[in-house]
Amino acid sequence: MLWISDQWKDYEVLDASEGERLERWGKYILVRPDPQVIWATPHDAPQWKKYDARYIRSNTGGGHWSDHHLPERWQISYRDYLTFNVKPMNFKHTGVFPEQAANWDFIREKVASAHRQVRVLNLFAYSGGATLAAAAGGAEVYHVDAAKNMVAWAKENAIASGLADKPIHWIVDDCGKFIQREIRRGRRYDGIIMDPPSYGRGPSGEIWKMETSFYPFLQETAKVLSDNPLFVIINSYTTGLAPSAVAYASDVVFGSLYGGKTQAGELGLPVRQSGLVLPCGATGRWTP
Repeated sequence: MLWISDQWKDYEVLDASEGERLERWGKYILVRPDPQVIWATPHDAPQWKKYDARYIRSNTGGGHWSDHHLPERWQISYRDYLTFNVKPMNFKHTGVFPEQAANWDFIREKVASAHRQVRVLNLFAYSGGATLAAAAGGAEVYHVDAAKNMVAWAKENAIASGLADKPIHWIVDDCGKFIQREIRRGRRYDGIIMDPPSYGRGPSGEIWKMETSFYPFLQETAKVLSDNPLFVIINSYTTGLAPSAVAYASDVVFGSLYGGKTQAGELGLPVRQSGLVLPCGATGRWTP
């Protein structure tokens, strides 16, 4: 399955070729590396020659922005309900993953159509796109990320989106430790969203490896799901991890407890120049 995030006005992939994507973020043009772009097409889009910044990878790891003609930050909006603060960061990122818009719409619709009080947990929550989508649908949201600066950024996005007064709990914590505390507290959630890293370290040096840490974490997370759940969404950008693997793990854990099924697939972004769809990571959506 392929979920295409094609409702953007302030963002688009203009072209993709030879390991790079050419993008428009509002009025600014960026060129960023993308390992999925293993094809080569003619650079016919004029913006290849006239961009505002380009991220150049280093042969020794990392990289840097070149030809940098960008403000410190600017804003882009998604449909009529989300606004994000964008800024060029290390490791090519901008603070927004536009392909996740397909999940944002799914989350907002699921919450709004429940017609009841809904509590959502967003783990490894980054700059808050899924948090804000859930809040826009009417949910009480617990936003958890170990990076203090990212939680602060998510708060700024909530303000920009007009959602600052919504019941969002901003929590700086290791996600595994937070889940254990929630189990002891007995707090339950109707929706759970997670975007675990391929590799990471917790605030106390805890090591996370997707291949060994993810499944036990999923088992623990199932203990905080309510008796009347709406969804669990699992995102992964881990290279080589098939969407079907995400679905199998999800079904073994959540399906065995509540029934239902996990739909799995790739998120994608349309490419204007070629008409192709750029694949952008794996997602599993479990619903009862």
